[in-house]
Amino acid sequence: MVLQIDGLTGGYSKTPVIHDISFNIGHGEIVGLIGLNGAGKSTTIKHILGLLRPHSGEIRVGGLTASEDIESYRRQLAYIPETPILYEELTLKEHIQMTAMAYGIDEATAMSRAERLLKIFRLETKVDMFPTHFSKGMKQKVMLICAFLSHPDLYIIDEPFLGLDPLGIESLIELMVEEKRNGRSILMSTHILATAERYCDRFAIIDDGRLIAIGSLEALREEFDMPGATLDEVYLRITGGGITND
Repeated sequence: MVLQIDGLTGGYSKTPVIHDISFNIGHGEIVGLIGLNGAGKSTTIKHILGLLRPHSGEIRVGGLTASEDIESYRRQLAYIPETPILYEELTLKEHIQMTAMAYGIDEATAMSRAERLLKIFRLETKVDMFPTHFSKGMKQKVMLICAFLSHPDLYIIDEPFLGLDPLGIESLIELMVEEKRNGRSILMSTHILATAERYCDRFAIIDDGRLIAIGSLEALREEFDMPGATLDEVYLRITGGGITND
């Protein structure tokens, strides 16, 4: 297993936000993390990233917990947040170089990988520019380039399609499918359920801080007696609510 979450309870203070969450992600698997605003998706992600300490339970990435070896733990992850986080004093090329250093990738290998990604996202002429000159969509593409050149075991992507143009969305989907074929895994938090339905192998549905369902769409249809239902329809039946931005 790439990711193992067992009995995770936690939050930002002494009062838990998420309760007894357990699920796994295997090699070469795309899992959609689905839930309403405030359901606990972001808190779950922050725990996986090692930014929050669990009240109870355990998280392992590649068999390691964050407390055992935080650097090795984090090198197995690449995180793409909903809002791009870049350094205004660094050029696009310097962001690539910094990412390579963080993941222990030699610069020649990093730039070779980045060259293809820069062409995919049409930023090959922007490598010497600073983020202050980039649109939000361009900044998001920089985050994607840095993440995908690192070749981690697990990508954690929060609302990956926001801010991207249609060509950027299609390029991202193609990269995700390619990484899946190469045995790498993706945990994707998204509200665009029609797209998630097409590309995710399984879905982890969180409501009110608890995992209320997990499985493939076919498994969820069978569990809730909804043959032929879309992911939207299954989600609405399970939660009794609608999707809003988290």
